[in-house]
Amino acid sequence: MSWISNSVMGRKAVAQGQTGARHHLSEEDQGEFHYVYGPYAEPVLRIAPGDVVEVETLDAFGGVIKTEDDLPSQKLNMPFVNPQNGPIAVQGAEKGDVLAVHIHSVLPRGPQPAGTTALIPSFGALVADANMYLNPATPERVKKMQVTEDGVIFSDRVTLPYEPFIGTMGISPEIEAVSSLQPDYWGGNMDLPDVAPGAVVYFPVQRDEAHFFVGDCHGRQGDGELCGVAVEIPAAVVLQIDLIKGWSIPGVRLETEEFIMSVGSARPMEDAARLAYRDLVRWLVEDYAFEESEAYFLATQAGKMRVGNMVDPKYTLGASMLKTYID
Repeated sequence: MSWISNSVMGRKAVAQGQTGARHHLSEEDQGEFHYVYGPYAEPVLRIAPGDVVEVETLDAFGGVIKTEDDLPSQKLNMPFVNPQNGPIAVQGAEKGDVLAVHIHSVLPRGPQPAGTTALIPSFGALVADANMYLNPATPERVKKMQVTEDGVIFSDRVTLPYEPFIGTMGISPEIEAVSSLQPDYWGGNMDLPDVAPGAVVYFPVQRDEAHFFVGDCHGRQGDGELCGVAVEIPAAVVLQIDLIKGWSIPGVRLETEEFIMSVGSARPMEDAARLAYRDLVRWLVEDYAFEESEAYFLATQAGKMRVGNMVDPKYTLGASMLKTYID
C-alpha cells in the first residue's frame, strides 16, 4: 500500500488519494503564460478534485536563452521571467480550504542541452545590491547543460544527479496581484528542492476554485540557489490535485513518505526560519497530539532546516520533522 493512503491528502482530501480524470495542458493549449499570481486571469482548465494534469512548462527564461552566447541582459525583458502555466481552477475549492498537490513526475523536454544556468549582473547571493553600492557588477555568463534522467552534465569533469523539482507553484491570493518571482503564504517562487516528485504540497486556498499556477522547473539545485539561477529546464510535469475541506493552514506545508515540512518565506532569513518552525510546532500540536512545549523541545532537538532560495524578494526556508518521531 502506498504511503499516500496515510498522508494528510489520503486521509482528509475529497478524492482521498484516488486518481480521477486525466488532463493535458500543452504549451499550445496554455497560450499566454503568466508572470503574476492573482485572481484576475481566466482559468485555462477546470478540474475536479483528484484529477491528474500533465503540464508542459517553459524554463524560467521562457526559452529565449538558447546558447551560451545569448546573454540574459540582451534577451530578457525584465520582469517578464518565470512564466507560469495556469491558472487551473479546482471545482468546489473555497477560501479556507487546502489544495493538495501530489507531484508525480518532472521530466526535461525539448532539445538538448535542456539545462540553463547563468550569472546575471547585480543578481545572486554573493553580490552587493546594485542600488546601494559602487562595486562593479558580476561578469555575465551563461552555462548550458545536457539534462536527462541519467544526470546533469555540468562539465567534462562533473556529472551531477538528476534531482528535479518545481521552483514555482502555488495558488492565487485573494485580491493581490503578485510577481511570479515572489514567494509567500500562497507558494510562488520558493525554489525549495523538496517540492519534488513524490511530495505532496499543501496550499491555503484564498479564493473560489483556488486558481493554481505552476512553472519554473529545475533539473537540480544546491541549497540557497546561490547565484540565483538553478539548472533551469522546460519540463513535462504530472500533478495530481486534490482538495481538503476543514483543514485551515496559514501557509505552505509539504509532506513526503519520510517527513513533514512547514515553509516560511520572508526577509531577513531568520524571520523565514521562525515562520517555518512556528508553523511546524503548531502542526505537531494540532495534528500529532503534542503539547506545545513538548513540540517546541522536539523541534529544537530533531528539527531540520532546508534553505530554498536566498536571492528572491523573500527568502524561503523549510522546517521539517521525520515521521518516525511523530507517528
